[in-house]
Amino acid sequence: MTENTDVIAAPGPADDSPTLGQLEQEGDIAADYIEEFLDICDLDGDIDIDARNGRAYLSVNSSDVANLRLLSKPETVNALQELTRLAVQNKTGAFSRLILDIGGSRDARQAELASLVSRAVERIQAGAAEASMPPMSSYERKLVHDLVSEAGFVSESKGEGRDRHTVISAA
Repeated sequence: MTENTDVIAAPGPADDSPTLGQLEQEGDIAADYIEEFLDICDLDGDIDIDARNGRAYLSVNSSDVANLRLLSKPETVNALQELTRLAVQNKTGAFSRLILDIGGSRDARQAELASLVSRAVERIQAGAAEASMPPMSSYERKLVHDLVSEAGFVSESKGEGRDRHTVISAA
């Protein structure tokens, strides 16, 4: 079994990143899918679409916090995100890297990841050679890589499939 590591490259002329128009189309398809899902669940939510960093972002919010409480759990958001990506892919024929946020779930998860990174950095500063993070999605690993870099440390992704995780070490 070989071990993969992520290499993050800057987009270049040969980059296959989707165009702004393609991302807007993804967002529109995803919004229609989520709107229908909310209707079936008899839930109210406002949907915002954004395109940045080569991804379509869809945010679902409600003035009634309790309205989206069950849907905003991390496992539920991830599952619904995957279903939404499949719906987009079915309509466009192209792989989607869409990010779904329900009721601020992404901000809450980013705060959790920042806390995990902080504790890992503390272990390294206390003398550990490296600190491993738990397995997480590629999007979450990207967030971790950014947080680690901001803290002045280095990180790399290791492992395969569901076991893929980030390892942090001193620069």
